[in-house]
Amino acid sequence: MPDNPFRSLPPVSRVLEHPAVAAARADHAPDDVTAAARAELDAARDRLRAGDTTVSLDALADAVAARLSAAGQPFLRPVINATGIVLHTNLGRSPMHESAARAAYLAAGGYLNLEMSLDTGKRSSRQDPIRDGVKRLTGADAATVVNNCAAATVIVLRALATGKEVIVSRGQLIEIGGSFRIPDIMGVSGATLKEVGTTNITRASDYEKAVTPNTGLLMRIHTSNYRVRGFTETPTMAELVAVGRKHGVPVVDDAGSGAAVDLTPFGLPGEPVVSEGIAAGADVVLFSGDKLLGGPQSGIIAGKTEYIQRIERDPLMRAFRLDKVALAALEATLRLYRDPAKALREVPTLRMLTTPLAELRERCRAFAARLLELPELASVEVRDDIAYVGGGSLPDEAVPTAVIALSVTGMTEDTLAARLRSGTPAVVGRIHDGRFLIDLRTVFAAQEDELFAALVAATCVDRG
Repeated sequence: MPDNPFRSLPPVSRVLEHPAVAAARADHAPDDVTAAARAELDAARDRLRAGDTTVSLDALADAVAARLSAAGQPFLRPVINATGIVLHTNLGRSPMHESAARAAYLAAGGYLNLEMSLDTGKRSSRQDPIRDGVKRLTGADAATVVNNCAAATVIVLRALATGKEVIVSRGQLIEIGGSFRIPDIMGVSGATLKEVGTTNITRASDYEKAVTPNTGLLMRIHTSNYRVRGFTETPTMAELVAVGRKHGVPVVDDAGSGAAVDLTPFGLPGEPVVSEGIAAGADVVLFSGDKLLGGPQSGIIAGKTEYIQRIERDPLMRAFRLDKVALAALEATLRLYRDPAKALREVPTLRMLTTPLAELRERCRAFAARLLELPELASVEVRDDIAYVGGGSLPDEAVPTAVIALSVTGMTEDTLAARLRSGTPAVVGRIHDGRFLIDLRTVFAAQEDELFAALVAATCVDRG
C-alpha cells in the first residue's frame, strides 16, 4: 500500500515556529498568522490531491509570510495614473497641490482652530477658512461648503424651495454617476420639479410662462457629462435672472465642474467659469471642488448673504459639512487662485490639462528611449493620440496627447495591464488595438523612475 502523501504536511505548530513565519508575527495579529498558516496548508492539501508529491516546509513558510504581507497592504494605495484621463473618477479625480496636501496632513495629525477664533478665543464657524477664497473666486457676497456637489444640490433645494416648484429645462435633467438623477434629488429635497421646454429648445419665455405663486426657484443645470448639439437653444443666465427679478423668484446656477479660469485659450471650451453666474446676477452658484478647481472633494455654494445664511441654518448642514482635513486642503487650494496665472502653472489638474502637445511628445520620446533597454519589449512606439478630461467634465472635447504604445514578447496586453495594477506602485494605463498605452500627461515627472521600475518588473516574462 503506497504511503499517504498527506503525512508529508507539517502540523500548524511547526509552520508557526519557522523563522520566516516567526519574523512576520511581529507585525501581524496572532489569529491572522494562524489563519494564514492554515490557509496555506489547505492549499498544499489541494496540490497533493492534484498529484504534487512534495511539500516543503520552507516553501509553506514563505507562502505564509507572503500571504500575510499581501493582507497587510491597505486597500487604498497610491496609483500611477498613465491613462491620460486627468479627472479619473475611479482614481480619485484631482490630485491636489503640494500645499493643499501638506495642509491636510497637518490638520489630520494634530489640533487646529477648526471652530475657534484665535483672536477672541470664542467659537467661530468652520466655514470661515473658505469664505474669503470662494468670494474672491466667484465675486459672491457669501459662501459655504458641503462634502460634495450632490450634497450642495440637495441642501440648496431644501433650504430655498421645500414645498415649492423648481423650474428646470428638460434638456438639463441630467444623470451623473451612480444613478444620481435630478428628478430624484428634487423628491429627496422636498422640492417639486417643474419641467419646461424640450430636450433641445428651451427659451426664457418657457420659464416665465411656468412661474406660479408656488414657484420657489429658477434653476440652470450645466450638463457636465453630455452635450446636446445641432438645433438647440437655451436662455443665458442674464435672461433667466431677468425672469427671476420680474417675478421675485431666486435663480440658482449649478455650474458643475468648478472651472475657476477660462480654459478656452487652451482648446478646452464649454465649461462655464464659476464667476460668470454671479456676474450675470445669479442668486446662488454651486460647483465641485474636486474637479477642475483641483481641490479636495467638496461642494461649494456661493451667492447672496441671505440665501447662504438660510442654507447654513438647514439641519442637514451638520450631516453634509466638511471635516477638518478637507477644509484645510480646500483653503490652501483657494489661496493658489489669488494669482490665476500661478494657479494655471501650479494646480496639478490645470497644469496637466494645459501641457503643450510638443512637451508631451518630448517626454514620451525620452521615456521610450529608456524602455528600449528592456529586452522583453517586442515594440515601443511613440504616437499621437487623444484623451478626455474625465470626471464628467468637457465630455465631447478630445484632448490631443502623445502616448507610448507597448507590446511584450510572450505576453498579452491584458496580462501586462494586470501585472502593472498588482505591482508596487500600482500602474493603470489604457489598452487600444492590442497595445498597452502609457500617457505621460497624467504621470508626474517625479514618478517616471517608479514607472520605469514597475515596467521592468511587469514585463519580465519569468516573473513569479
